[in-house]
Order: sequence, then structure tokens, then C-alpha cells
Amino acid sequence: MNQSVDLGEIYRDLHAHPELSLHEVRTAGIVAARLESFGYDVTTGVGGTGVVGVPRNGDGPIVLLRADMDALPVEEKTGLPYASRVRANDPDGNDVPVMHACGHDVHVTCLLGAAQALAADRTGWRGTLFLVFQPAEELGRGAQDMIDDGLYARFGTPSVVLGQHVAPLPAGIIGLRAGPSFAGADTLHVTMYGRGAHGSRPEASIDPVVMAAATVMRLQTVVSREVPAADTAVLTIGSLRAGTKDNIIPDDAELQLSIRSFEPRVRETVMAAVERIVNGEAATAGAPKPPEIRHVTTFPAVVNDTEGVARTQEAFEQEFGAGRIVDPGPVTGSEDVGILAVGVQALVRAARTWLR
Repeated sequence: MNQSVDLGEIYRDLHAHPELSLHEVRTAGIVAARLESFGYDVTTGVGGTGVVGVPRNGDGPIVLLRADMDALPVEEKTGLPYASRVRANDPDGNDVPVMHACGHDVHVTCLLGAAQALAADRTGWRGTLFLVFQPAEELGRGAQDMIDDGLYARFGTPSVVLGQHVAPLPAGIIGLRAGPSFAGADTLHVTMYGRGAHGSRPEASIDPVVMAAATVMRLQTVVSREVPAADTAVLTIGSLRAGTKDNIIPDDAELQLSIRSFEPRVRETVMAAVERIVNGEAATAGAPKPPEIRHVTTFPAVVNDTEGVARTQEAFEQEFGAGRIVDPGPVTGSEDVGILAVGVQALVRAARTWLR
């Protein structure tokens, strides 16, 4: 089989047929079929639509390789012949376009390519490979769902977790960083309550649109005025929804917030400021009841093990040359792959407790 042509076909097919989080059924089927063709023991339906492939090759460590599979509710405008034209219902029942805007189609393709290469030549390695194709990374829950479904109890505890992510680096360059590498993420949905009225009589209302607008502007001061310059945080309001008609003041307004941070103390500062500002603006506007702040997702920063990075970098440099490995610095994008490593650490701590 011509590997490069085959992988190109897989990538284009996955890109043209993206699936939202928790609905990666077609993708999981392609992954499972490919792994089985390589001779792997394959288990599907792990943590929902997750797929695990396990080839064993004698005694040695267990190494986990992970790729995420889900896409985003984004309309593709690339004009590519294999561009996505897929639409689906999001968790709120809205009809949305779907696109692999975050590169998970590349991640799946790369891991399948690695799986094929490792299966074809077993003379250069020994031990157990633990290939994890994970659902629902974009919701920050797929890794935890797989752990909760007995990932390590069923397949073993890995010595190391190796993830991957595409990035805007020059072709042929690999980014690798020890310590905090990807930011932790929090998603908040905020509902601010007012009192509706006709647009011709705003004095009869408590306008949640104005309340929300003031909140958005005040939230912009959290990072610029409350987070020290030496620290890193990002606060984005990605959605503000209110009303359905130009001359009707609605009863409520909804905001969706994305918060990124690396350090727990910085996260605590930002979260406390958000709660204070949201409640303060509602009180200032005379809201009939306090706003609702709902925590939708939370997952930690990815902190790469120093020793693991050193060993990985040595192998990369031997294969590709020292000039091709760069430290990209901390990335404010987020990944839930770190939860897989946290799960391993929790098992180790539990085992040591019982073995004392």
C-alpha cells in the first residue's frame, strides 16, 4: 500500500465529513477499520465514540499515543474541492455548519500513519502501544469520559502520554516545550435578567441588552487591569444573544465566555473578577434577580514533563535534525490531553497508597 497516497485520501475524506463532539460515529468507524487492517486489537465505544487500538510486541513500557476526532460548528469558506458542506444540530438543537477548523482530521490521519508504520516494522520497538482516538475534545470532556469508562483499568496504565497538535509553524518544524504548554480553559454561560417592555417605552423596562453591553465592556478590564503583566490570561466573550425584534426590549440576555490561564492563582483571580463584575452590573442596573453564571467546561493546563520532553526531543533530533525542533512558548489554546496524564498520576498515587 502506498502510505502517502493512502493517508492523503484519508485526510481529505475526514476533512470533507466532519462530525461534532460526541457524534464522531463515521470517523470512529474509519479509524477502527484501519487499525484492524494493521492487525491491532481494537475496542470501540470507549467513553462514547472513542476507539482504542492495542498492539503488543513483547516486554516493555506502555506508551499512549492520542489523537482527537471532533470538529467545530464553523462554516468552511476555503473553496477546496474537499471542503466540508456538512451541517448538523448542535447541543442546543440549532442547525449549524461543521468544519475541521482545528486540525483534528490531521491528528487522526497522523496517528493512523504512525500506527501503520509501527505495525509494519516491529523490529525497532518493544512493549505495548496504546493508541487512543478520543471524542469530544472541543467540549473538554472526551479524555475524562474515556477515563471514566475504565480506560486504564481495561487497557493498562501507560508510562507516558504523547499527544500532538498542528500549529502555524513552517513546514518541517516541530514545536516541543517542557512545563506549561497549553492553557487551561473555562467556559461560562451567563444569563442576565431584566424586565421586558416595548421599545417606545424603555423607562418601563430594565434593559438586559444595555446591562449585557456594560458587562462586556467592564469584563475587558479584567486582564488589562487585574492580571499582572508577567502572567498570562485570556478572556473572550464569543457570544451575546438578546431579543428577537428591533422594537421589543427582551427579558434577558445571554453571554458565553471563554477563559484561558496557565496558573491556578491567575485563574482564581479572573473567575472571581468575572463573578464580581457580572453581579455588580446586574445590581447597578436594578435587575429583578441575580444573574445565573453556569460553568459549562473546565479542564487544566497541559504541563509537559521535563524528563519526557528531553527524551522525546533527543529522538526527534536524531530523526529530523536539531534545527527542526523549536520551543514555541506557551500556547493560549487549550487541550484536554493533559487529563489523560492526570489520570495516570492519580492511579500511581492510589497504587502507592495501597503498596506502602
